[in-house]
Amino acid sequence: MFVLPMWPWISIGLASAVEVTREPSPSNFPLKLTDDRGRDIRLNHIATRIVSLSPNITELVFAAGAGGKLVGVSHYSDYPAAAKSVPGVGDSSSLDLERIIALKPDLVVAWRSGNSISDIEKLEKLGLTVFATEATRLEDVPRLLRITGRLAGTSTQAESAARAYEAELGQLKRTYAGRRPVRVVALIWHQPFMAVNGHHIISDIINICGGINVFASAASLTPVVSTESLLEADPQAVISSMSLELAETGVKERLSYIGAVRSNHLYFVHPDLLHRQTPRILQAAKKVCAQLEEVR
Repeated sequence: MFVLPMWPWISIGLASAVEVTREPSPSNFPLKLTDDRGRDIRLNHIATRIVSLSPNITELVFAAGAGGKLVGVSHYSDYPAAAKSVPGVGDSSSLDLERIIALKPDLVVAWRSGNSISDIEKLEKLGLTVFATEATRLEDVPRLLRITGRLAGTSTQAESAARAYEAELGQLKRTYAGRRPVRVVALIWHQPFMAVNGHHIISDIINICGGINVFASAASLTPVVSTESLLEADPQAVISSMSLELAETGVKERLSYIGAVRSNHLYFVHPDLLHRQTPRILQAAKKVCAQLEEVR
């Protein structure tokens, strides 16, 4: 099945800005941070051998200026192009634990909702330091960039990327603030149909664009939705991150009874943009916002 395949900085003057972007020195270590599982992680020195356990983390590490420190990445880590040359360590459903150990990483970065808890615990029992991340809101991406910079000693590059992202996000929010609400369903899988609830980062994109996620109150992060529940929800727009062919043919035929599809308000956004918790997710947000404007 397709797998859905983060510290804030507040400006308080020039002195603080210099402090945030200064690269860590030995005196800053050991470094103690809390990851997105709520676990306290201790790093005794700047991470120089990093293993990424998901494509979005790989991309985030590169964006934070630490791509050269990656010694292992999960399968499908294809952006930026340099990620393709880093040795693979399996994927979320079948990590090669022996390969990871052999790479002797001083830091393993995991995806909280994408990697299995058992795999993370196995790596920790083997003595590896694992930092788990998760972005549930668009504002989490610059937080993750800054944390990655601290862990890898690339705070200057990470801070620059974080500020650029925040400026772009702020402009997007200002552009679409106050727009007429549009009821939206985001479909991430088709056998069976799966959507996202209000705790998913895709739902945050919908909100920023002035949309209303019709399955926001679902108990599961990625709920299975029936044709009956889709009909009852009566979305005005369907955002699909499945292949373009599915969005235009198979999915469209199966959802032909929904008013949004009959009105040709079925839209496709590439999963590499929509699902990956990285700076590129703003490209997906811009697409979704433009699509909802068409509906209005």
